[in-house]
Amino acid sequence: MDSTDDRPALLSLPPIRALLVLSLLGFTGFFLTLSSLPLYAVSVGVPEALAGLPATVLLTATVLTQLGVPRLITAVGRPATLAIGLLALGAPAPLLLVHDELWWLLTDSAVRGIGFGILTVLSPLLATAAVPANRHGAAIGLYGLAVAVPNLVAIPLSVALTGAGRFDVVAWCALAPVLALPLVGRFPDPGPTTDDGAAKDRAVPGTDRFPRGRLAAVLVLLLTVTLAGGGMLAILPVQVDPGLASAALVVMGLVAALTRWGAGVLSDRRSMAPLLLLGSVCGAAGLAVVAGGVHSGTATAALVLVGAAIFGVSYGAVQNLTLLGAFRLAGRSRETTASAAWNATYDAGTAIGALLVGATAASFGLAAALLACGVLVAAVTAPAVLVLRRADDT
Repeated sequence: MDSTDDRPALLSLPPIRALLVLSLLGFTGFFLTLSSLPLYAVSVGVPEALAGLPATVLLTATVLTQLGVPRLITAVGRPATLAIGLLALGAPAPLLLVHDELWWLLTDSAVRGIGFGILTVLSPLLATAAVPANRHGAAIGLYGLAVAVPNLVAIPLSVALTGAGRFDVVAWCALAPVLALPLVGRFPDPGPTTDDGAAKDRAVPGTDRFPRGRLAAVLVLLLTVTLAGGGMLAILPVQVDPGLASAALVVMGLVAALTRWGAGVLSDRRSMAPLLLLGSVCGAAGLAVVAGGVHSGTATAALVLVGAAIFGVSYGAVQNLTLLGAFRLAGRSRETTASAAWNATYDAGTAIGALLVGATAASFGLAAALLACGVLVAAVTAPAVLVLRRADDT
C-alpha cells in the first residue's frame, strides 16, 4: 500500500470502501430518528416535557452497551458482534409504527441504542484494522466524513418528513443499517485481542497494564469539548433565533467534519500534541466568540457564525486526535477497550452537555454557560497535550 497518496490510496482499499458504505447506512438509520422521534412522539400525544425521553433512553443504552462491547467481541467474535449491532439498530425502526404509546417508543429506542453502541465502538476499529499504523489518522478521518453526511442530511430531512405527517417513511428508511449486513465479512482479521509481541505496534511503553491515568487525561478533554458541543446543539436553537441557530449548527457540523478528516491526515505526518493544543485553543476561543455574539440578548449573527466555525475546528480535531491518542496509548491489543471508553465518553459528554449547559443558561444566561465551557476546555488541555506529547515521542 502506497502511503504517499492519502485519499486515492485509502479509497482503493476494499475494506475502507466497505466501511464507508457501512457507516453511511448505519449512521443514517441512527440520525433519521434522533430528532424526528421526539416530534413524532408529541404528535401522537406524548407530553412535550417527555418528548426527549426516547433519545435519552437510546443514548443511555448506547453508553452502557459501549462498555460491554469488548466482552461481547471476546465471546462471539467481531463479525458476529457487528451483525448484531446492525440488526439491533435497523430492524426495530419500522416497529416504531406498531404502537404510539410512550413505553413502546422507549423500549424500541433502548434496543436500537444497543445496536448503535456496538456500531460506534467497532467502526473506528475497522478503519484502523484496514490500514498500516502510519495511516490510521487518515482512515479515521474518512470514517468521520462518512458519519457527517447522514448527520447533515438525515436530521433535517427526517424532521421535514415528520412535520408533514410522514414519519412512516422515516421509520422504514431507518431500516438502512440492515442493508449493510452483507458487508460484515469484508473486513480483515484484527488479529489477537490479548497482549503479545504483535500487540506492541505503536503502543506507549508501560502499557502492559491498561494506561487508565493517561487515557483519562485525554478523555477528560474529549468530555469537556463534547459537553460544550452537546450544549450548543441542544440549547442554541432555544436561546437564539431558529434560523441563525440552524445556520450556526450547519457551519459547525461542516467545519467539524472537514477538520476531523484534516486533523487525521496531518497526524499521520506530524506530532499529535501540537495539533491537539491548537484544537483546544480553537474550542475555548470559539465558545468565547459565540458567547460574545449572544451576550447582548440580541444575537449578533456574524459573531455567532464565526464562533461556531472556530468551535467546529475544535469539535472535529479533538474528536479525531483523542481517538487516535487513545488507540496509541492502549496499544493494538486493547484498542477495543479504548474505543469503548472513547465512545462512551463522547456520548456521555453530549448528553450531559445538553442538560448542564441548558440548566446553566436558564440561570445565568447562554453567554455565561458558553464561557464556562470554554474555561473548562482550557483548564483540562495541558494534561492531555502532555500525555500525547509522550506518546508522540515513542
